[in-house]
Amino acid sequence: MNMEAFVLGCGGMMPLPYRHLTSVLLRRDGDLFLFDCGEGTQVSLRRLNLKWKKIDAIFISHTHADHITGLPGILMLSSQVERKEPLYIYGPPKIKEYVETSRKVLDMYINYPIVIKEITAPCVVHSGKDFYIRAFPLEHTKTCVGYTLEELDRPGEFFPEKAMELKVPCGPMWSQLQSGFEVTLADGSVVKPEQVLGSKRSGRKFSFVTDTLYKPSIANEVRGSDLLICEGMFEKDLIDQAKEKKHMTAEQAAIIARDANVRRMCMIHYSPRYTDRELSVLLEEAQAVWPQAELSRDRMQIDIPYID
Repeated sequence: MNMEAFVLGCGGMMPLPYRHLTSVLLRRDGDLFLFDCGEGTQVSLRRLNLKWKKIDAIFISHTHADHITGLPGILMLSSQVERKEPLYIYGPPKIKEYVETSRKVLDMYINYPIVIKEITAPCVVHSGKDFYIRAFPLEHTKTCVGYTLEELDRPGEFFPEKAMELKVPCGPMWSQLQSGFEVTLADGSVVKPEQVLGSKRSGRKFSFVTDTLYKPSIANEVRGSDLLICEGMFEKDLIDQAKEKKHMTAEQAAIIARDANVRRMCMIHYSPRYTDRELSVLLEEAQAVWPQAELSRDRMQIDIPYID
């Protein structure tokens, strides 16, 4: 099952000619999840030729303009196709008011159900048969949350030779065992999955953290992430400004990645004071703490493979 993230915008505060505002699309086979929806989100979706029509759910970190101004356009765009499935929108208090007011003022034509759920405490906000998405609190100038998508453990590796030794006929029974179900043979004997499978294998984890004061507790929430998208807005010389505005430095993003033992961390939500060339300052400071740190860029595609 493929999983990949697309950085639709990596900027903070204001859009620049070469940098849209913060937005990340996560594609997990047929599921599409959008994290934040800054100005320019539609442009990147179009340029990447992504199937925006099938976005299942949108997860908003907070209701500052640079994270939600792209949302009305996405809602109207989705009405250009036939859609019966509901679109779920999650976010802290005021997200419902924002969506409903935008629909009323813009007189939006919406031809599909929209389900809005406001987050008031850490909880699982969305789930499927083999994954769940959890929200956890951040500390910003207004209520803000981070998100993690975690897959459930997968069955262990299937060993055909063990199945043949137990006289399990090749075919549907092999598939049942691989899916974790026991099977009954023609002679009445029962073969259990653990007899033909190795140890369970862990699923993958994706985390999205932006617009927050540095807190050591964030590392606990994103621990073990295969991919962490994390705010690294300022260089360390501007740490006082970061604290005042409740943002993080690149160095602090790297501290979280290091302490959380993540596999990969890409920074996002850069201050517009930095040109693309000047972002190297942020990268150098992050890599001094955690050498694997990366910069995200608009329309960057990031694969999230299984690690067996």
